[in-house]
Amino acid sequence: MLSKKDLIAINEKFSNGKIVNQSSMEFVLETTKKSKHWYKTMCLLTRAILIDHVFEDGNKRTAAAMIMAYLDMNDYTYNPDAIGKIVLLVARKNITDTNKIGRMIKHGIRT
Repeated sequence: MLSKKDLIAINEKFSNGKIVNQSSMEFVLETTKKSKHWYKTMCLLTRAILIDHVFEDGNKRTAAAMIMAYLDMNDYTYNPDAIGKIVLLVARKNITDTNKIGRMIKHGIRT
């Protein structure tokens, strides 16, 4: 699982790492702390980063990098362009349903 420190480090690759919606990130991390369901955690974090705008800047790039990090950690092969398009679609359409986000990400995974 990625920690808050890990997520800040990912964001710092694109921006300044400044969290502007602390409560959203803390909620997801606390809710999923004991969960072994990494995929659900990834979907909840995607929603928090894209919809709740956790970081001051670079939320879409951070979300895409976070998704790819989770997929890499769990030995999934994916299409980076598809992940980028999914992130843009979630942000543009303001998709809040984490189950729908999960299904969308699955379409970016190569089987």
